[in-house]
Amino acid sequence: MSLKKLTVFGQAGSAQESAKFLLEELPVRLANIMQEIHLLPERLVQTPSASMVVGWYEQSFRELVDFEDHALEGKNLDKFTDMLAGIRDRHSRVVETMAEGVMEMQERHGSDMVINNQVQYFLDRFYMMRISIRMLINQHVLLFGPELNKERRFVGSIDPNCNVVEILDNAYHDAKYLCEHYYAGSPDISTRLLNGICSIISKRIDLADETGAIRLTYVPSHLHHILFELIK
Repeated sequence: MSLKKLTVFGQAGSAQESAKFLLEELPVRLANIMQEIHLLPERLVQTPSASMVVGWYEQSFRELVDFEDHALEGKNLDKFTDMLAGIRDRHSRVVETMAEGVMEMQERHGSDMVINNQVQYFLDRFYMMRISIRMLINQHVLLFGPELNKERRFVGSIDPNCNVVEILDNAYHDAKYLCEHYYAGSPDISTRLLNGICSIISKRIDLADETGAIRLTYVPSHLHHILFELIK
């Protein structure tokens, strides 16, 4: 499911079409995640935190499957959207909770290179699958629910005209604040914009000059997180 397809559907699709797709797609994706979890070392799956994560996914899976008998129209569409928002909120701390599970496992059983590599391989796949599920849910909730995005140019959580330099600027200042808090100082940053339409421009990141801005279709929050982690 590409950003282009999500954008096109968000501009012309209906709540009923979206709900029908998600009711078929999300249980499959959740089932795949649960299958992956149960292939993990037992010492991790049995930790309190990992068990909590498993419980969240099982509950969300049951809620979606139980909704299959409902007609996707009228008030049922609103109930479906509310259910999706609840699933999204329930899973908001999955990353932190699973990390706590890994620490609980290591505290109890010590560190094992083979187990650690196996867990890391799982976590990489697990977090990618989680991002895709959260993206699909957010698109539906933002497009058809009460949480409408105030930025009219947005299509759900996607900005068809995402300003890369603007987001880089925000990510830099967030990382700068963190760096100054812990180390009492931070380095400056400069950017060179290489845009096929405009000539090369050199500038300090804190200048507000929009000339030659690079724009693309992307999810601003995702791009901010990526750039923040790279700069940090």
